[in-house]
Amino acid sequence: MTATSAEPPRWGDHQLPTVIQGGMGVGVSSWRLAGAVARAGQLGVVSGTALDLVLARRLQDGDPDRSVRRALRAFPVPDVVARVMDHYFVRGGRPPGTPYAAVPRMAVVQTRMATELAVLGNFVEVWLAKEGHDGLVGINFLEKIQMATPAAAYGAMLAGVDVVLMGAGIPRDIPGLLDGLARHEAVHLPVDVAGATPGTYTADLDPADLLGPGLAPLKRPAFLAIVSADVLASHLARDEESRPDGFVVEGPKAGGHNAPARGKAVLDDLGQPVFGPRDDADVARVAAVGLPFWLAGAYGTPEGLAAALDAGATGVQVGTLFALADETGLTDELRTQLLGALRAGTLEVRTDPLVSPTGFPFKVAQLAGTLSDPTIAAQRPRLCDLGFLRKPFVRPNGKLGYRCPAEPVAPHLRKGGTEEDTVGRGCLCNSLTANIGLGQVRPDGAVEEPMITLGSDLEGPRRMVELHPEGWSALQALDWLGVRALDAAR
Repeated sequence: MTATSAEPPRWGDHQLPTVIQGGMGVGVSSWRLAGAVARAGQLGVVSGTALDLVLARRLQDGDPDRSVRRALRAFPVPDVVARVMDHYFVRGGRPPGTPYAAVPRMAVVQTRMATELAVLGNFVEVWLAKEGHDGLVGINFLEKIQMATPAAAYGAMLAGVDVVLMGAGIPRDIPGLLDGLARHEAVHLPVDVAGATPGTYTADLDPADLLGPGLAPLKRPAFLAIVSADVLASHLARDEESRPDGFVVEGPKAGGHNAPARGKAVLDDLGQPVFGPRDDADVARVAAVGLPFWLAGAYGTPEGLAAALDAGATGVQVGTLFALADETGLTDELRTQLLGALRAGTLEVRTDPLVSPTGFPFKVAQLAGTLSDPTIAAQRPRLCDLGFLRKPFVRPNGKLGYRCPAEPVAPHLRKGGTEEDTVGRGCLCNSLTANIGLGQVRPDGAVEEPMITLGSDLEGPRRMVELHPEGWSALQALDWLGVRALDAAR
């Protein structure tokens, strides 16, 4: 996808962006946010996590602004849309206090409804982000959620996604997956299954079986691997089949999931993992790989951008500055709380080494009324009814089962899990959905509480809130970073 060394690399008709707006949470990097960044000439990115659930719940809430239905009308196979609409759409929205209907849980072998819902959810988010402009729109996936990736990527590509980004693992098989999907070929993505030889199980998708024959070939999006180590960048680039089109190099201050500390596990007085120089990628070695790269984690200031460019990076990926922008998917209430804490100088982000069922450290913003409060977290019953982070394993009878460290302890132990793995775990699936106002309502009337993730470096947002006490737009954030002036000078 990149051009020859004789000319600056491009993606299609576009020059490479200076700023990538990070993919965040479940729906925090919303289509509105990604579209605003893309219109400004940078790379807007939607989160590709749980978009089947997001679509189903938006439809059950009645799609009040009709945006979902507008996107669905553009989907090339109306019968698929009709089945999902018949199952989930509630005209006028579900009555207050009514629980959301369930969506199919991910599995190695998916039902047709699960596949169609995943394809449509990703199509809708990307299509809306690209509506009305010709800027670059990307989608961010987690390598840990392997079972969802083929259908999610195909839906995004049907909507014309320009870039796919993936982290939280080693995405060696994604370039080949995108190649096959662009030709509507049947694809088979290896899935890690505990107790099975690697490569035994795959998540499969046959576009012709799903949508029928005769579809025109799709644009193959560029692929950016999100890495934390220069060694991984070199490893992926070494092989033609795994080589990405570039890298996002994340440091330990980036929000969401981080790579574990590479040195001996050390905690400070607050129980925070201590990261050292070994946890930062060697930027010079990443540059030597010869592919475009963007630096992330504490680069969301004009000085951070300048330092990244001086180090040979194409630009930076910025998350927190955009998570708090007007176009964020966070609820108005949560954004107001976060901005208030910023103004007061009390906002704090901690790295929780245990809360994520993935086993990766996870950044958590400390905010009253959310699951960052241990008392509130302790009151939530352990349950796992969404299962986006559950992992497959081979049962003694040879069949597949699924377990999650955040599920109730007794079932987890019966499935061969360990009690140690369950300590401190939280249900990210439900809490991240609550961040955007789509939290489940329980039969007793309780509503799932949010858990917010931000980067631990808050210098950029603190400086922005001084300039814009009531908040800022994505465009104002880009202007403050100096991106548009820099691009004009080029």
